[in-house]
Amino acid sequence: MKARIKRILAGLAALLVATLIWLPCLHFVFTRPVSAFRLDQGLSPEARQLAARHLQLWTDPALREAELKKMRVSNAEWDFMGRSYLVWSLANMALRDPASRPRYLQTMDQIIDETLRLEKKEGMYFFLMPYAKDRRYVMQPARSLFLDSEIALMLAVRRVVEEKPEYKPLLTERINVMVERFQKSQRMILESYPDECWMFDHCVALDAIGVADYLDGTDHSALIRDWLSMASRRLVDPKSGMLISSFTTDGTPLDGPEGSSLWMVTHSLQLLDADFARDQYQRARKELGAITLGFGYAHEWPQSWPGLPDVDSGPIFPVFDISAGSSGMAFIGASAFRDDEFLQPLAATLEFAAFPSRTRGRLKYCASNQVGDAALLYAATLGPLWQKVQTGAKPR
Repeated sequence: MKARIKRILAGLAALLVATLIWLPCLHFVFTRPVSAFRLDQGLSPEARQLAARHLQLWTDPALREAELKKMRVSNAEWDFMGRSYLVWSLANMALRDPASRPRYLQTMDQIIDETLRLEKKEGMYFFLMPYAKDRRYVMQPARSLFLDSEIALMLAVRRVVEEKPEYKPLLTERINVMVERFQKSQRMILESYPDECWMFDHCVALDAIGVADYLDGTDHSALIRDWLSMASRRLVDPKSGMLISSFTTDGTPLDGPEGSSLWMVTHSLQLLDADFARDQYQRARKELGAITLGFGYAHEWPQSWPGLPDVDSGPIFPVFDISAGSSGMAFIGASAFRDDEFLQPLAATLEFAAFPSRTRGRLKYCASNQVGDAALLYAATLGPLWQKVQTGAKPR
């Protein structure tokens, strides 16, 4: 019996030693050059494969219907955001890959036109979660900045790539509505849900307004400047210095800083205030970003403001406090700020834990969904669009 116990203990000790040696080396199996995910010029292999899958969804109605049904069961917002991220991605892709521009523009128009048709036919609640109907919107008539901001930016980026006269009045109308409501609001805070306002949506709205200024020669720089000043004073967590994610119409915080929205916010701010954007990214990187044994991931909340898991955060994996939602969106922040030291470990985790499925040049992540993969595609392609607007190069 003693000999048997010794053999068992020796085996366990050998297994422990092997594990201690093997675990620190595991990430090397999944680590690839950053260029596999994002290139400074052209499209990376990851971008091409993700895009091929999304383009297939929009050319195969049955496949798209099945994918959208799965998402809408959990969250109708994901259907809408998947469209937005894909249009924004295709705009960057069209600038990166001019030879394929006609195909990308055709798909962008298809998505935009169908989204506008559904909004008109079904009303704004079609793309919102059910609780949007539980209360009355504070500002009347009721509108959701979530919808207005992303539709406006879809229309705007389409026109940045190549002018489309039919979209100009649609964009102008949407921009004017948002600007008027910003001016009407005492605190420059607009609702996405009844008395529920989101930092993500405000930054996307201001991006759309800024791009519209670039396109049409209008000037809302004072409005953008005033909003940023207000947000930096009223909508920041005093302990971490990071922008909070949601708040009421009077500026009362509902949720603190959340990685599932803040990483995108830092990128949106790049078009509005580069210094503020970098400050927010550096704070998020310090408070939310993490690398363990070569694998990158992100927390949903800073230690100064813990929260509860929700549909945006996704599951929170214990011990390391890994948020699926924040980790996915961290790709956008890391790519936007060229933080390769974080982007490469994030990509290693994606290859290890998100179960990539590559078939006939198309890529999807089985642990993700259409909107998650679309956000990854955006992270892999972003850059040219913001650069073109900032340099003032006009669309043809």
